[in-house]
Amino acid sequence: MAKPPFSLEGYKIPGSADAEQGRPYDERETNRAWENFLTFGDLRRENAPVRGVIEESWQRSVKSGVSAHGKGSNLVASPDDLYELRLKNDDLLASSAQTFRRVAEVLGDAATMLVITDSNGVVLDVGGDQRTIDAGHDIRLEIGAAWGETVTGTNGIGTALVTGKPVHVHAAEHFSEGIKAWTCVGSPIRSPIDGSIIGIVDFSGPQAIFHRHNVALAVIAANHIELALSEKIRLERLRLLEASISRMPGMSSTDGVVILDRFGRVVHHNDMASARWQRIAQSGDLSIGTQILPSSDGRLARDLINGLPEELREQRIEPLLVDGVVKGAMLVLASRPRINSAAPQVPPTARAALMSAKEAIVGCSEALLQVVEKVERAALGRTAILLEGETGVGKELFARLVHAASQKTGKEPFVAFNCGAVSKELLGGELFGHAPGAFTGATREGKPGRFEFANGGVLSLDEIGEMPLDLQPYLLRVLEERAVYRLGDNKPRPVDVRLVASTNRNLKQEVAEGRFRRDLYFRIGVVKITIPPLRERLGDVEILIDHFNRQFAETYSTQPLRFEAAAMELLRRYSWPGNVRELRNLVENLVLMTLTGVVTPRDLPEDFVEAAAQPSSLPLQSGHGSTSEGDEVARFDEMERRAIERAVANAGGNIAAAAEKLGLSRATLYRKLHQYRSRT
Repeated sequence: MAKPPFSLEGYKIPGSADAEQGRPYDERETNRAWENFLTFGDLRRENAPVRGVIEESWQRSVKSGVSAHGKGSNLVASPDDLYELRLKNDDLLASSAQTFRRVAEVLGDAATMLVITDSNGVVLDVGGDQRTIDAGHDIRLEIGAAWGETVTGTNGIGTALVTGKPVHVHAAEHFSEGIKAWTCVGSPIRSPIDGSIIGIVDFSGPQAIFHRHNVALAVIAANHIELALSEKIRLERLRLLEASISRMPGMSSTDGVVILDRFGRVVHHNDMASARWQRIAQSGDLSIGTQILPSSDGRLARDLINGLPEELREQRIEPLLVDGVVKGAMLVLASRPRINSAAPQVPPTARAALMSAKEAIVGCSEALLQVVEKVERAALGRTAILLEGETGVGKELFARLVHAASQKTGKEPFVAFNCGAVSKELLGGELFGHAPGAFTGATREGKPGRFEFANGGVLSLDEIGEMPLDLQPYLLRVLEERAVYRLGDNKPRPVDVRLVASTNRNLKQEVAEGRFRRDLYFRIGVVKITIPPLRERLGDVEILIDHFNRQFAETYSTQPLRFEAAAMELLRRYSWPGNVRELRNLVENLVLMTLTGVVTPRDLPEDFVEAAAQPSSLPLQSGHGSTSEGDEVARFDEMERRAIERAVANAGGNIAAAAEKLGLSRATLYRKLHQYRSRT
C-alpha cells in the first residue's frame, strides 16, 4: 500500500526556537541591528527586530571566534573521515532515504536543497533541487562540510543543534556575511533509544523559499526519520530476541539475561537481570539504552569478554548472529560465574583455505598488511564489499581472501565473474540466468546465472563499473531482496550470496556523471577498501621479484635468475603502472629469455629502462622506506591546480564552461576547487 503524502494534518508541532512573535522580518532593519551588534556588542535598541534565538546565537558565534565576514564552512572532512562518518551513521542515512524522496516530491521544483547531518553538524547527504545543490558548493554547504555554530556561526543546522529545537534562520539573520543570501530551516532528529540528538534535517535555499510552514515541514521530516529509525530498531531488537532463544537451553530460570545490540547498548533484559545487576555491577541502573560493550561504528569487538566492565568479566557472554552476521550479544548474569562457551570450531579445510589465500598475497609492506587486516575484518560480516584499485593490483586475490576468511564449513562456493568480459546482451543472462527461450540464443532448458552458482558463498564481480546502466537495477534488486529473477521468469529464487565487487574506476565520479547508479554505489560500497598500487608498497618489489623468479623457474624447470645490482636498482625505481601483473609478466619474460642466468640492465626492455631512468621515476626503495613520492604528488597537484585555475579564468568564472573544457563534471570541478582552496 502506498504511503500517504506529507501533510500537516494530525501532527502536533513541538515548541520551537522560532516561537517568538514580533514584527515581520525586515532585512534592512536586521542588517542594521547586525552592524550595531558587531560594533557595540549588543543591539543598542530594546525593540530591535531580531528574535532572541538569533541574538543569543550571534553572541555564541562571537565567543566561538567565528568570522562575521566568513563565506560558509571552512572545515571539510577528508574522504577517509567522511567514509567513517557515513558508516557510523548508516542507520540514520538508511532511515532518511525514503523521507528525502518524499519531501523532494512535496517541494517539486522549488529552489530548495535537503540536507542531513550528524550530531556535530557535518553534512552526510544532500538532495533536492540540483541547481541549489550546485550553488551550495559556493558556501561549502556540501557533503563532508561542518555546519556547527562554532564553525559557521548562526545557521539552521548549528543553531538547531545548540537549542535542541526546530529553528529557521532567514537571510540577514545569519551571523556570517557570506551566507546572508540563504535561508535555512533545521530540525533535530532524536534517537528513539535515549532521546539524544543524532542529526539534523535541514532545508536550505535562496531567500525566496522562506515560509513559516517550512518549519513544520522540517519537523515532520525529522519525525518521519525518527519513526523509520524506531521501526528499524524494533525489527533488529526482535531479530536479536529470536537469535537469543536458541541460546536459552541449559540456562537456569534464576539467570538474568541482558540483550545488547551491535552498538553494545541494552535493548532488553528480564527482571532477574535487574536484581542481579544491583549486586554485580558498580555502574548505574540497568536501563534500556545503557552502553555496556564498546563498539566501533556499530561493530562489536571480537573479544567480547575484555570489552565488558571489570566486574562483569566472569559472566557469560555470547555473540548473537542474524543472517550470519554478529548483530549483538547476550549477557547472562548467573548466580555463580560460568565459563564462556568456546568459539565455534572452524573446520581444518576452512583454516587451510584461509592460510592459502593469505599466502597468495605476497609482500610485507605496511600498506599491504593494513589492507589484508581490513579485508579479514570486513569478511566477518555479511555485507557487500567494494575493492578499489588500479589495474593489476590483484583485486581478485583479496576477493578470495574475503571468501576464505568468511567460511564456516570450508565448502562455501567462490564464483568469479568479469563484467567487462562479455557483451552487454549476454551479461544479464550470465549473471542472473535465463528462462527457456527468454531471448535469441537462449537455451531451451533455461540456465542458472552466477548468483545461483554462488549461493551460500561469495560472488566476485570484477570491473563492476563496466555494467550497463540498464542492468544495474536488476543487480540492486537481487541485493535488496536476496532473491534472483532469471531473465524472462517472474519466479524469485532465494540466494544467500556475499558480493565482493571490484573496480579500477572512480565510481564516485561515475555516479556524478550519470554512468553508475547512486543507490547501487552505496549498496555495494558499504565497506570500501582500496588496494594500494605497487609503487606505494615500499620494499615489496624485491619480495615479489624473488617470489615470481622461483615460481617460474620451477614452472619451466630452470634455475632461478640472479639480478645484478644495477638491474635491481632499475626495477626498484620503476613506477610499475601495470602493478603486480606487470612485474609478474616481466619476470616470466626474463626467466624465458635470459640466456646467462644473470639479469643485467641490458636484459631489461628498452622502454622499461628509459622509464626507470627518468628523474620522475620512483627512487630507490631502501630499507628505511625513504621516498620522494610525496614531492611527486605535490608537483602533480600543483600542475593540476594551475590548469584548473587557468581554465576557470579563461571561462570568465563560468564553472560549467570550465568543467566542459577540462572534461570534468561540474561536481568534480567544484570538489577540486574546494580541495585546493582548503590548502591555501
